[in-house]
Amino acid sequence: MSSPAKPVQYVFPISKFDHYRFPTHTNDLVMDRSQAKASEAFIVVLEPGEAPPRHQHDDTEQLFYVMEGQGRLEIGSEPQCYEVKPGDLVRIPVSAPHRIFCTGQTVLRYLAIDCFPAGRPTAEPTWDSHVRVLCRNNAWDYDKVRSR
Repeated sequence: MSSPAKPVQYVFPISKFDHYRFPTHTNDLVMDRSQAKASEAFIVVLEPGEAPPRHQHDDTEQLFYVMEGQGRLEIGSEPQCYEVKPGDLVRIPVSAPHRIFCTGQTVLRYLAIDCFPAGRPTAEPTWDSHVRVLCRNNAWDYDKVRSR
């Protein structure tokens, strides 16, 4: 006997999220990649002076909508820098090395939407599976990163 199908969700309040506090930044997951065929959404929060490690996604294009704070985008093999502020939309192409620094005196908060051109990654079909790989690759403790 199979379990009933989970109902399709169309509205995702950004006030309801799963919290992940990495040593370099916070991600609050709003919509898991398992809830869509080719996307996921989360809020990134950077405290003053914070920035995630420089990285790239070979299977993901990203869009960032800056909600509050000030920052500096570094992007490209030979990094180019761009200031970002509330109301800016940032596009990160597939395979582009990047990171954003919080340059202001208050938090930098932006909505991040990951788009998977080839569909949801089969190696990391959920956000949590992605975080476990991220923690392993950066020698971070998953149990400390993941708040329940």
